[in-house]
Amino acid sequence: MKFGMVTGTVWLLYTFSSASSFGTTSVPPQQKQQQHAYPRNTYRQNESQQAPLSGWFQQSNGDRSSSSSSFLSSSLLLSSRGGGGGHKSPSSLSASVETTDITAHVSPENLSLLSERGRQSIERLIAFDLAEGTASQAHVYGNWPEAGVEDEGKKQLAEQLADLDESYPGGLVAYLTKAKLLLKESSAGTNPFAEYEAKVPEGESLSFFDEESASSMPFSEAEQLGLDAIGQGVVFVLVAGGLGERLGYSGIKLSLETNLCTNISYLGLYVRYIQAMQYMARLKTGNNSIRIPLVIMTSGDTDPLTRQLLKDNDNFGMDSDLLTIVTQDKVAALKDSQAGLALEDDNRWEIQTKPHGHGDVHHLLLRDGLVDQWEAQGIQHVVFLQDTNALVINSVVPALGVSAARGFHMNSICIPRLAGEAAGAIARLEHKTDPSKSLVINVEYNQLDPLLKSQGTGDVPDETTGYSPFPGNANNLVFSVPEYAKTLRGEDQGVVLEFVNPKYKDEKARTEFKKPTRLECMMQDIPKLYQKELENPKIGFCMFDRWFTFSPAKNSLEAGQDTISKGGSAPGTLSSAESDKYIQNQKKLEWAGFKMLDSDDDDDDSDTIMMAGIPVTKGPRVILCPAFSISQQELKEKIKADCDLTITRRSSLVLEGHHLKIEGLSLDGALVIRAGEDTHVTVKDLRVHNKGWELTNLPDDTSDIPEMVRIRGYTMTKHETAEYLLYEPGHFVIESDGQVRQLDDASS
Repeated sequence: MKFGMVTGTVWLLYTFSSASSFGTTSVPPQQKQQQHAYPRNTYRQNESQQAPLSGWFQQSNGDRSSSSSSFLSSSLLLSSRGGGGGHKSPSSLSASVETTDITAHVSPENLSLLSERGRQSIERLIAFDLAEGTASQAHVYGNWPEAGVEDEGKKQLAEQLADLDESYPGGLVAYLTKAKLLLKESSAGTNPFAEYEAKVPEGESLSFFDEESASSMPFSEAEQLGLDAIGQGVVFVLVAGGLGERLGYSGIKLSLETNLCTNISYLGLYVRYIQAMQYMARLKTGNNSIRIPLVIMTSGDTDPLTRQLLKDNDNFGMDSDLLTIVTQDKVAALKDSQAGLALEDDNRWEIQTKPHGHGDVHHLLLRDGLVDQWEAQGIQHVVFLQDTNALVINSVVPALGVSAARGFHMNSICIPRLAGEAAGAIARLEHKTDPSKSLVINVEYNQLDPLLKSQGTGDVPDETTGYSPFPGNANNLVFSVPEYAKTLRGEDQGVVLEFVNPKYKDEKARTEFKKPTRLECMMQDIPKLYQKELENPKIGFCMFDRWFTFSPAKNSLEAGQDTISKGGSAPGTLSSAESDKYIQNQKKLEWAGFKMLDSDDDDDDSDTIMMAGIPVTKGPRVILCPAFSISQQELKEKIKADCDLTITRRSSLVLEGHHLKIEGLSLDGALVIRAGEDTHVTVKDLRVHNKGWELTNLPDDTSDIPEMVRIRGYTMTKHETAEYLLYEPGHFVIESDGQVRQLDDASS
């Protein structure tokens, strides 16, 4: 059902489509202090040609190659990088080995086939083995057939080695050196926390319902301080290097639909939120020059698809000069505890590679000059988001406010954590003998319990709250830019601590792997670099209710069904994430004055229904778009609490518009209201009753159903909709009978 003016002017033009946007990147200046430039994958969209530009730089003094710190290394956990180990730099390694030593392994004829960079990489690998007194990499360079046989494969291998050399700070030798040490400690079962005690860190706990908050700072105050902080300059970084394989989806996770009411993708939602934040900051400060940039970190797997998603949707309306893409490289896979490079099973001339982890993002931001750019622009905060947690956008503004008020250099957005839950926790690790080595950092759940047991307790709940006293890490971070920039420019150049997590064939012997492993890094482990580079780093947390900020889509439908069948309550599927989005907005509507009514034909007292084996909310299905509200204050101003406000459980409601106000609404069915940026719409005692929308399970045979639909397990059938799409500037009223009336200047 569509509505229009009697005069013939069409206000309601079309049903919603999630189409929107591309643009990728601004390319900032290179780092002056760095040397030996190599190609990288950052492009400027508004140039006539997109050409790769030089980026990260290999240090020539050998510090990188002797660097071995890792969060899993007790000997190096909180020690400085560089020095020790006795390993030589890549250049000094090859220079110190006689030519005859090299040609004893690869013939001069085969070496002559290779490019200069390829030959040097092979020589460095041989020299590394010789310096170590091992043959860990002999399967890579040894037993080559004579020249003229499989020459293209030899060239391919050498070029890949050169690429791996250039893409890792310090080169492949540095990577293998660290890998050997970490694998040795992993095999030995070294305890990285032997010298530490875990304490609850400093932070704030905020609740949307202030009366439930344990914080000294009211939620509304945190939001207002956060809006002020936006006016002082903020940039977003979206970490999106992974495909949706774990969800049973072959595409990028950012393209998945967050909900079936609007069909907007995760990337589209994040962009719309940033745009709404920018609008609110301009309104609050009166400064229309405020602009909020977005940086997306992709990988080789996700980069082309991310760019295509943006292009197909015209950047979701974001200006192309505000959007930057940086691309991370993969690292070499390791086949055994000696850090032997893993070759592909069906191709001896190709090394297996694996993702390095989202910890790469810090080094990339420095490498590509973005941190310099932010400082030059006076940006004060940078916010890091994960790719498929739509609820987190609610907590960004108050978390910014907490960061500003408490002067946090780094602020982790957290949730209450159940004791024993398979989720990391933020803890203050206090060194038993050297206070300068103490720091606040994420501790993984499988490390937290043994650490706490060594202190006489264990990972047990607090008697008062029922939760662990240690806040759960939701892995969304807020940094103060000045301290962040200083830290990244330090000795490590933003390369965070790495770890290794091999799956052993024999847990007792701990030498052979079930499958190749690699070094990994996580962006939340950057506090170690803060500890090194800042005299007194101030790292804290801001905790919110789970319903308000945390429901990631990360598991396949089958995995979620298995979790539910075993009594779990957090399946982490696309369907549970969608349901939690509706529940969040139900709570907001109730807070604003709405009453939730049971439908006449609903005899079930449960709040959920089962869809494809996953419990989801019965309803109402509510989407409050970012342009309608990103703050508690906006919600209060736009919904008049002393009016008649009711919505039935079977209903679906979508509200969008900076100047949309609800002054009375009774909904039993489906209603969509969208208003343009300069369109003022007031809903006056509107009553809507129609067949609405309903969820429909998929048939047993899903072979002909698109993958994106199949992984959710159900579709939405939209029977009838009252839809108002008003984009013309002016003031309008939607009357109780559903008619739209335009107000003249005097009455508005």
